[in-house]
Amino acid sequence: MGTTTEDASAHSWSSTRAWLEKTLSAGERVERVERLRGGWTSEMRRLDVTGPDGPRSLVLRSFVTPFFVRHAEGLLTREADILRLLAATDVPAAALVAVDATAQHCDHPSLLMTRLPGAVRLDDEGAEARADALARLLVRIHALPVPAHDRPRTYQPWAFADRVTPPTTTRRPELWHRAADVIRREPPPYESRFLHRDFHPGNVLFTGPDDAPQVSGVVDWVETSWGPADLDVAHCATALALLHGAEAGLAFADRYTAAGGTLTPDAPAHLYWRLLDTLGYGDAEKVAAPWRTLGRTDLTPEVLAGRLEAYLDTLFTQYG
Repeated sequence: MGTTTEDASAHSWSSTRAWLEKTLSAGERVERVERLRGGWTSEMRRLDVTGPDGPRSLVLRSFVTPFFVRHAEGLLTREADILRLLAATDVPAAALVAVDATAQHCDHPSLLMTRLPGAVRLDDEGAEARADALARLLVRIHALPVPAHDRPRTYQPWAFADRVTPPTTTRRPELWHRAADVIRREPPPYESRFLHRDFHPGNVLFTGPDDAPQVSGVVDWVETSWGPADLDVAHCATALALLHGAEAGLAFADRYTAAGGTLTPDAPAHLYWRLLDTLGYGDAEKVAAPWRTLGRTDLTPEVLAGRLEAYLDTLFTQYG
């Protein structure tokens, strides 16, 4: 994950710093703080800590914008619960250190966790090898046995037929209206799985060379849900289409099944889940702005709109 040096913030952090000092082990202290790039829902900071047992690095997530502060209790409580659950699995996730989901002690709702190795990789070079690794990882996540009392909430849709608005630059508004009609119907039957729900290349860390990348961590578990595997696959596929083109997005489902995953064999049902996710990216700037800070300056609003529309077209050609 990219870093920048810490600078003066418009927000107060004095209470958060006091909470951090009480949270650390005896004799530990924060030596250095760096802002992390690449997120848009929260402010992320890397904390380099020293103490009697040697140095370590932690990551602090804080919600500071009014919308996410309002929803912080549910989001951060869910992430804390999921990190505890994942601690006993082979999924490479951070370990929970502490959480203050209601800002009882901090300036903002916050969660403190261990820092994972590796970095986000979004370049076209090595994209196919990373997509294969993403597919294998997602199969592992979906296969996790989760007891009923530990299951997260049922998935929530991020797109609604009546709110679909074609981009102002579109030359094919009928394509968007057709897609809206597909998700207007009742969801198809599905078998529920444990979902990351926001699984995409921006939330996975890699180490190793481009031709043999190794997943070193999965981050951002605040949207974890219980629902169809198709929806997680659809979300990653849309992101790949935006990053690398429509064909990269279309191919991800095949990579997932080749890795041992199971998707609905019913083409109309698969199309429903794909479109439900794709239409949720109507404002692709939400994800692309952080991607540009990580080096993908080529992802202009015009490029993104064109790729999203091309991806819709390929989905209808393949499954419609």
